[in-house]
Amino acid sequence: MTLRRTTLDGRSGGRVLRDVDVAAALAVCAQDPVGSVLATTRLEHASTAGLRAAGGQLWGFSRDGVLVAVCWVGANLVPVVPEGAERAQDALDAFATLGRSAGRRCSSIVGAADVVLELWSRLRPAWPAAREVRDDQPSMVIDHDPLIDADPQVRRSRPEEYETVLPACIRMFTEEVGYSPASGPGGPYEVRVRSLVAQGRSFVRVEPDPGAGGRPRVIFKAELGAVGGGVAQVQGVWVPPDRRGERLSEAGMAAVVAATRRDVAPVVSLYANSYNTRALAAYRAVGFRRVGTYATVLF
Repeated sequence: MTLRRTTLDGRSGGRVLRDVDVAAALAVCAQDPVGSVLATTRLEHASTAGLRAAGGQLWGFSRDGVLVAVCWVGANLVPVVPEGAERAQDALDAFATLGRSAGRRCSSIVGAADVVLELWSRLRPAWPAAREVRDDQPSMVIDHDPLIDADPQVRRSRPEEYETVLPACIRMFTEEVGYSPASGPGGPYEVRVRSLVAQGRSFVRVEPDPGAGGRPRVIFKAELGAVGGGVAQVQGVWVPPDRRGERLSEAGMAAVVAATRRDVAPVVSLYANSYNTRALAAYRAVGFRRVGTYATVLF
């Protein structure tokens, strides 16, 4: 993504940050590791490879020369304004000014609900209409062993299973967002799925499909979509419609939590739509507890 560089008062306003600012930006995110994990995962990459290689741009808001809020600008716009941050409203004003100048290039605004919704209220008059605003998405965490037994058949996806995993990922995305992300073998979504499999951040349970001559079929899947700051955020939890009601997601998530806490990060998080009561009940059964609220503005 290429955005026109716009700079405001660097002492007390918002500006486009540089590689030298990444450490300070990570310190801002560390004030709310769960709420900021989507930004932190990009910034940790940027800390070693640079912001350009991390795939986006970083905005910051300073007060008396101290960075107090940041906003990751990539495929998603992720504002991070820690609770109690001095002049939080000024930070949102600054980010909105930068956003209006750059124009909308992102597919969503996502993060802590109060911050996302206030930023969107400032951008809405200047940006194209949102396709959907999801303003109540419980943010949940677990930092202990699962409360129920893990499904022993849930494991990390194998690279050679990519062609089996991809259709399940596309179905999940289409059900959740309302359109297919597929764009061909080298498309960004396909590359993303392949990368998660290669990194060991894709989990599946696979069984033979009697209706398709015994071909392998995914009956549970989940990914670690963001990992940073000691937090791993689970995304893309899915069970095919004909297998729902069998408690596959509960035992499957228990397996994901156990493996993630053992190998990746001590805290596992996720967020879901408030109306998805069945999923929220399953997560609570595993041991997740609510710690906040996310919101997503979809374009």
